[in-house]
Amino acid sequence: MADENQLGIDMKINRYANCSQLKHSGAIEAVLWTVILLFLFSGCTVGPDFQRPETTLPAQWSGSVEPANNLAETVADEGALTCWWTVFNDPTLNSLVERAAAANLDLKLAEARIRQARAARAVAAGGLGPTLDASGSYRRSGSGTSTASGQAASVTDDQYQAGFDAGWEIDIFGGTRRSLEAADADLQAAVELHRDTLVSLMAEVARNYIQLRAYQQQIVITRQNLAAQQHSGRLTRERFEGGFVSGLDVANAEALTGTTASQIPLLESSTRQTIYSLSILMGETPAALDADLSPTGAIPGGPPQVPAGVPSDLLRRRPDIRQAEAQIHAATARIGVAAADLFPKFTIAGSIGYQSSDLGALFDASNHFWSFGPSALWRLFESGRIRAGVQVQKALQEQELIAYRQTVLKGLQEVENALVASTKEQAHRQALASAVAANRKAVSLAEQLYTEGLTDFINVLQAQQSLYSTEKALVQSTATVSTNLVALYKALGGGWDAPPHEQTVVSTNESR
Repeated sequence: MADENQLGIDMKINRYANCSQLKHSGAIEAVLWTVILLFLFSGCTVGPDFQRPETTLPAQWSGSVEPANNLAETVADEGALTCWWTVFNDPTLNSLVERAAAANLDLKLAEARIRQARAARAVAAGGLGPTLDASGSYRRSGSGTSTASGQAASVTDDQYQAGFDAGWEIDIFGGTRRSLEAADADLQAAVELHRDTLVSLMAEVARNYIQLRAYQQQIVITRQNLAAQQHSGRLTRERFEGGFVSGLDVANAEALTGTTASQIPLLESSTRQTIYSLSILMGETPAALDADLSPTGAIPGGPPQVPAGVPSDLLRRRPDIRQAEAQIHAATARIGVAAADLFPKFTIAGSIGYQSSDLGALFDASNHFWSFGPSALWRLFESGRIRAGVQVQKALQEQELIAYRQTVLKGLQEVENALVASTKEQAHRQALASAVAANRKAVSLAEQLYTEGLTDFINVLQAQQSLYSTEKALVQSTATVSTNLVALYKALGGGWDAPPHEQTVVSTNESR
């Protein structure tokens, strides 16, 4: 039966329409003493208590960090991590982040999971409190009999019954309390999943926005180079028409301008697709942000110093690590839920009500009834199955512990990768900036020498190609410096606000 699968004590105290008629003081005293004794024994809780997993972390980040940048030595600031996107000083980016936080569908899905976990916790908590059921029934029965004269007769009987059934499970061995503990941990895990979704969302919005501006800047550079190449092409044709150069120079000039022009449609396509991606992140249709984001903007740049903090901060900041810890807690509590079935369970059952064959006299004092008495049930011949269930829960706890360690290592790796990438990309960008300056000078000199007839047009082509290539690379490197900064903030768990005195178990009254 279903009641036999519940651990604890179901104490059924029945309430009825006219409870004042219960005058048996001895029964009342028995109920009170039984409740007192059961409460005295209800402090026992089987199963292991949750202990936070011990994790050995390095004292500092080992990524290559230049002393001038001081990336890993900067102490993490909570305010800077919470609203890290504001360091780019870009109002459009700030607006996009706010809109995404309000309307993103993945975030709304995570919020719905929090509400589900909160409701599941309420279900688990309900096992600790009393229940009250009202019942009523009517039954008509008949039977055949014979009279004294030997004739057949039919006898009918009406039966009316009404009353209340109340139940209360007293959790002697802690199975229900462990279930509530697991539900609390599940709720905490759902909250951390929401926070992790928020962290990923903020980073994704920033990354897409930075890449959008990079595509737009590449289009600007491509058009500028195309204009310069077209100018050189006109000059070459004039010299060809004057008989100073061969048709090969004209063909090479036209080939270069055609190749450069072919890049613009691809960049425009990537630009439009990135706008579509940002619109979806806002919870809107793909073209919803066309008017807002189509105008060309600068690539947002952040500060050279990054609040990396120390590795131990990750256990407190990263929501995915906090979620993994909560899942270990839930799995540990469920070991106790399973182990509680190894012990006997006790039930105090009682009933009181009215029963009569006359509906009008149903609630007469002479028609009332009551019953009360304790019972015990111990599933002696199912211990093998129950113990196997305990082992299942222990294996699940072990899996959650392994997953937690994997999550911690992944977090460490992401921060280290972001630190070294940020440092090296800044050096890469500086080298590209120098290359762009040199290539611009080379183009100017090559065009001047070609005009004077002192060099071949191939040198002009090579100089223009090199300039275009390095300018595009510089734009992408500028964007990569910013996206690496975004990746570092995400790896550090930035993007959500930690309450000042946050508890491991989230209050069920937490605002949505």
